[in-house]
Formats: sequence, structure tokens, C-alpha cells
Amino acid sequence: MINTKQGNSVELLKGLESNSIDLIITDPPYKTTKRGNSGGTGGMLKEDNFIKGNGGFANNDVKFSEWLPLCYNALRDGGHFYVMTNNKCLKEMLNELEKAKFNVFKTLIWAKDNCITNMYYMDSHEYIIFAYKGKANKINNCGTRSVLNIPNCKNKLHPSEKPIELMKILIENSSKENDVVLDPFMGSGSTGVACLKSNRKFVGFEIDENYYKIATDRFNSEKGEEKRKEKDFTQNSLFGDGM
Repeated sequence: MINTKQGNSVELLKGLESNSIDLIITDPPYKTTKRGNSGGTGGMLKEDNFIKGNGGFANNDVKFSEWLPLCYNALRDGGHFYVMTNNKCLKEMLNELEKAKFNVFKTLIWAKDNCITNMYYMDSHEYIIFAYKGKANKINNCGTRSVLNIPNCKNKLHPSEKPIELMKILIENSSKENDVVLDPFMGSGSTGVACLKSNRKFVGFEIDENYYKIATDRFNSEKGEEKRKEKDFTQNSLFGDGM
């Protein structure tokens, strides 16, 4: 199941029932700095013509305090919450998570295979804050390390697009098949594609009309690929190994 809406995430979050979501994973709008400065590791950008002529994002001024409590309300008791951020916003995000009553397990590191030029140390990672609501529940694969070495996306459809493999690790560690996963800032839809590949239900919101269309196109493409695989499997099963 894929259930997506194009619109303001804060308003759409208000429409979710309490305790209706099993897992939340998102890469939200947050402050960043230009490449070469000391602050950012990426994220939602606002400067014009900043990334390959596409500009940044006009909708990155939402405050953490506006949407984190809404996520807490929608998440079921014991549900996990993953939120991505950079070093510039890490302290503020941790403070706002605490205000929203989330409990923080730890901060994971996504180690990328590319760097952002910097005057001090070149940034080659992003932070993933791992939190939960209410009672603590262990992850499904307890052998997963806190540093996730996953190559960054090539030929990105969205400037801050995350690898599907990275999202699958988080999804498969913190949910079961047919659970409902929410991404309130889904961008080009990597979380949703990872849900389809992992047999999870997905709810996603995106305010940008262009990225919303890109995401829905990706979902339709992935669903078509899954149907083709099912058809091939059924045909092979009918005729056995000897055909």
C-alpha cells in the first residue's frame, strides 16, 4: 500500500490518527551552509542556482517544533523514529526531540563515499538520530553497526536524495512486513521505494509538486517491476525446473 499526498506536511500530519504509524523515517528541511564553509553536510538548501541550476528549496523554513510533536502523536507506543540532520542542526534537533517527549537511543552515522569541500575537515557523513516513543524495543538485526557505510546516490533526482539501501536497513531493523511507515518530507520518494522492496505500507507527504511527481513515478515504476517479477516467478513455478 502506498498512500501519498502533495501538500504542507505540518497540516497533513495533523490529519493522522494517534498511534496509527509503526515507524517514521525522514530527512526534513533544515539549515545548511554553502559548500566550502564550515557548517553543512548537505540537506535542504535555499540559495538560488545552488545545485546544478535547480536552485535550493523555497519550503525549508519549517521549524522542528512545528512537526515533531505531530509525529510523536501519530507514532504508536514503542515505535522507532529516525531523523536525518547535519552538525549545524544536531543540537537543536536533539533538544526539540526531547521537548516532543521522544527518547533518543543514539545518533547513527551514515558514512558516504563522497566529500563536501571544507576549509577544516571535509564532511563525508550525515547524522541519523535514532529515537523512540514510550517503551523501548530492540531492532530486528542487533548486529547492525552504528556507522552505516553506504555509497551516496548517483544521478540524483533530488539534491538530498538518500540511497534506497540505507533506507532499507532502517526500515527492516525497525518494522515488520505490512507495518505502516511514514515519511512526512518524502522528497523524491526513496523511503517509499524501500518500503515497496521490503513489503511495508507507506505513507508519504511532499509539498513540492515537481518532487511529488518524481516520487509517484518512482513508486509506479517499482510496483510495475514487482508485478513483472511475480509473473516471471509464477510462470517458472508452473513449468518447473525442467522447462
